[in-house]
Amino acid sequence: MPQNFDIREILNILPLRQGAMAGLIATIPMTLFMLAAHRLLPDWQKYALPPERVTNEIAERTEVAEDMNKPQSLGATLVSHFGFGTSMGALYSPVAKKVPLSPVVKGIAFGLLVWAANYLGIFSALKMRESAFNEPGRRNAMMIASHVIWGGTLGIVENWLERR
Repeated sequence: MPQNFDIREILNILPLRQGAMAGLIATIPMTLFMLAAHRLLPDWQKYALPPERVTNEIAERTEVAEDMNKPQSLGATLVSHFGFGTSMGALYSPVAKKVPLSPVVKGIAFGLLVWAANYLGIFSALKMRESAFNEPGRRNAMMIASHVIWGGTLGIVENWLERR
């Protein structure tokens, strides 16, 4: 390892760093919105939020759930949720450069694409509980709105970081 190792040097060579950072940042308001909107759902819909349910279902399917306590499950949920937001942001960055729309519109469209690909596509194909086809309309609306918030924030932040 070089004597003057600086993590910023590594970050400067990563081609998708702006999108990844924007995805990480955008996951914050998305998560805050989900937590607030969850409180407004009818009582019978106030079960765990999708990031926790997805993480727990994956843990169950991979047979690691029985080895996890509640704090570990919460930690895994946060890491997977913010990690997914970060990785999707990295995928957004090269797409954003090719689409001639405003950053907010591009970001929202991408956020909705991420929602549809996961909640209508992947989760359904894997027969996961969080498939949009298994959820009540208000929970789906909450998740669509949270992806609009994530996408809009992603577009703004990625554009700002790219222009810096």
